[in-house]
Amino acid sequence: MKPIKIITDSLADIPKELVEKYDIAVLPLTIRFGEEEFKDGIDLNAQEFFVKLQESNELPGTSQVPPNVFLDEMKDAVKNGYQTIIINGSSAVSGTYHSAIMAKNELAHEDITVIDTSALSYSCGMIVVEAAKMARKGKTKQDILHRIEEMKERIDHIFSVETLDYLKKGGRLSATKATIGKILNVKPILIIDDGKVELFDKVRGSKKIIPKMIELAKQRGLKRGSAYVCIAHGANRAGLQKLKEAVMDAFEPKKLIETEIGCTIGTYTGPGMLAILYMKGE
Repeated sequence: MKPIKIITDSLADIPKELVEKYDIAVLPLTIRFGEEEFKDGIDLNAQEFFVKLQESNELPGTSQVPPNVFLDEMKDAVKNGYQTIIINGSSAVSGTYHSAIMAKNELAHEDITVIDTSALSYSCGMIVVEAAKMARKGKTKQDILHRIEEMKERIDHIFSVETLDYLKKGGRLSATKATIGKILNVKPILIIDDGKVELFDKVRGSKKIIPKMIELAKQRGLKRGSAYVCIAHGANRAGLQKLKEAVMDAFEPKKLIETEIGCTIGTYTGPGMLAILYMKGE
């Protein structure tokens, strides 16, 4: 059986140590500040991004991974005798999945599968890492694809942001829904539904954000003792520590991944973001 290569994009926010451990190919989206361009996670890391965001007079933009970058990576995998699985962040948020499809169509007779996870950040990354672990263990491609589809149905995101302005200006949330963020002291709680960012709940005051996130995670299916839990932040380490304490107390996960969102997700959320990313029922 041919070995299996796992390829993803920087929307997955996979910690560097896991990328290296499981030999995952991560193709970067592009971040633009005016005329300057940076490859997400290569030319610009998360800490540098948020400093630059504070200093900039204009909001950054993003560009999807172009088809030729996927094509080169696919050709290299084929040349080295791999079956290939490309696992992308939500196509409802980025055109990167469609770039991968365009590249795959250039190699229609090769053993290449492209998947839209409808997920973002480490919710997508969780699927990628699971696939890479299975590939490392010698599981068949069919088994890996079955597990990916299973995880896609169970993955969940609960997150909060300081302001909805970044989501609104980036076109990831409607202006009508974004108006809730303008109400004095009202803090939004968001989810990803069918690959799209949706306003799900709200609280009055920052102190109520984490308790509400914990409450929603319980209601939506995060089980005590889960091995599939991640907490993430965007330039909000103090908030992450409080969230960690709350998650550990409420759920006692077998394993807890802590990560900082990457530059691309950061352009959507801005600083101050907190998230619980997990698998329902596992």
